[in-house]
Parts: sequence; C-alpha cells; structure tokens
Amino acid sequence: MNKINVTLDPAQPQQMLTACPAYRPSPLVQHEVDGQQVWIKDETNRMGLGAFKAMGGVYAVAQLLIRETGLTAADLASDRGRAAASGVTFVCASAGNHGMAVAAGARLFGAKCRIHLAKTVPEDFVQRLRAKGSEVIRSGATYEESIAAAIKDAAESGAVHLADGSWPGYTEPPRLVMEGYTVIAQEMRDSFARSGQWPTHVYLQAGVGGLAGAIAYMIRANWEVQPEIIVVEPDAAPCLQHSAGAGEIVTVEGPVSNMGRLDCKTPSMLAYEICQRPLIAIPLFPIGPLSAALMPPQTSESPAPRREQQA
Repeated sequence: MNKINVTLDPAQPQQMLTACPAYRPSPLVQHEVDGQQVWIKDETNRMGLGAFKAMGGVYAVAQLLIRETGLTAADLASDRGRAAASGVTFVCASAGNHGMAVAAGARLFGAKCRIHLAKTVPEDFVQRLRAKGSEVIRSGATYEESIAAAIKDAAESGAVHLADGSWPGYTEPPRLVMEGYTVIAQEMRDSFARSGQWPTHVYLQAGVGGLAGAIAYMIRANWEVQPEIIVVEPDAAPCLQHSAGAGEIVTVEGPVSNMGRLDCKTPSMLAYEICQRPLIAIPLFPIGPLSAALMPPQTSESPAPRREQQA
C-alpha cells in the first residue's frame, strides 16, 4: 500500500464550529485513580448529541454540502442554502454516534439522510436517528456488512457517502470528519496551556481510529509539551495494533466485542497512517477498569515524561 500524506487543518472547523450556537468546549475533568491524577475529556454533552462524533459529522456535512451545491459557508444557514441542500442525501453506516452526527448535520442544513445499521446496534439508536429526521435501514449482521450496504446504496442512488473510516480510493469525506475532531485537541491544548499543567500520557480509544488519529496528529503538531500517546482498542478488535505490526492494513478476526461501538475489525487507512508513526504506542489492553489501562507500556522510543499528570 502506498503511503499517503495526511493533512488536517484545525482552522476551518474551529471557525465554523465556534460560529455554531450549539458549540461549547467540552469540560476537561480531573479525577484521582489509584493515586494518579487523571484528566478525562467529557464529551457526553457535546452539542446535544452526547458524543465527540458531533465534531466530525456536522463539520463534514457542511463542507460536503458546500462542494455539492457551490454555496459558501455563510449561505448554509440561509433559506437559499437549505433549498439547495434539500436535493442532497447523505448515506453512511454507523454503530450509532457517527450516524447521529451525520443526521444532525443533514437536518441542520436541510439535507436528507439515510443510515445503515447492523443488527447489533441497539434499537434506541434507531429511534434517536429517526427523531433527527433520518431514514434508518437495518443492513447486515456486522458493522463491516453495514458499511458495504452503505457503499452500494450511495453508488446506486447517487447519494453522498459520508463514512468515518477510509480505504484506498476513499479518503476525503473521512478526512473531513477527522479534521472536525481536531478541535477537541485544540480545546485540550488551550486548557493545559492556561493551567501550565501538561499530561505525561494521553490515552485514546479507537474503533477504526478516526478520533485517535486526529488527536494524535494535533498533539504532535502543536502541543507545547509532548506526552506519550497510547491508543487503546478492544482485545476482540485490535485492528490498528495488528495493522501496525504487519506494516499494512489488515482485517482482524474475532468474536463480537462487548465494547459495541468500538468493535471495528478493519482500521481507517488515514488513522493507520498517523497511528503507525513513531512515538505512538498501540498496546493490547483487555478493556476493563480504567485503572488497568493506566499503566503505560515501556517502549524504547517513548518520550520522557515532563509532568506528573495524565490525561
């Protein structure tokens, strides 16, 4: 597989999202776990959607509508913009929260939305998606099968496919999703800079790896104090770890993980390109109590910690 140069620019999503009335920086809450100070970035109230996915999906919908309709960002919220957006349908697969973000973005700007869900996704997500005005289709037994259904749907219907994972020949929509996530890293950087307390380690959960890749990218790009970055995956779906070990993207096999929305067997190509870089560790943690995941792996390339706190 040829390497790709992943570029994420936080300026555009920062400008667009800060102009949104629903946008507020999410809290960075400090806890003590087993005698260690831990900061947790609490995304449970993000933009009324209850997940960090709101940052990526809404921003990507806006950017793709601009490209599809020829409108400007300022036009999107106008009657003219909504009229133009009404002719655009977004399609994606989701384990829940990405679909919520795409549905919210489509509704916000006047577009249509159709979400494919595997049978493993709880029924309450179906109802929440429909409440956002989205059509919902049950497609396949696994997340991967629902992705295949969304790809087929977009190809046959002419809808805009907005996935949060990437693969050869399909990178720009998921790159936009990741670009939206960069705002989260910017918020954390601003908080740590104000306090003068920087974390020694940053733990990032990963499904296909979009969030982990985006946050790791921004930490390495512009954090004043560089922490060790550890990507944590379910032990039943260690797709980034196995891909990094193989030197190429691989699909892992295994049982359905009880981690639900992190149960992804194939990583995003963009996330893989970022997370395989030096000084980003991808150990295999059986995800259980948080304290079990707070013991940092010892690697010869780990940067020396500069503060006592962790995030």
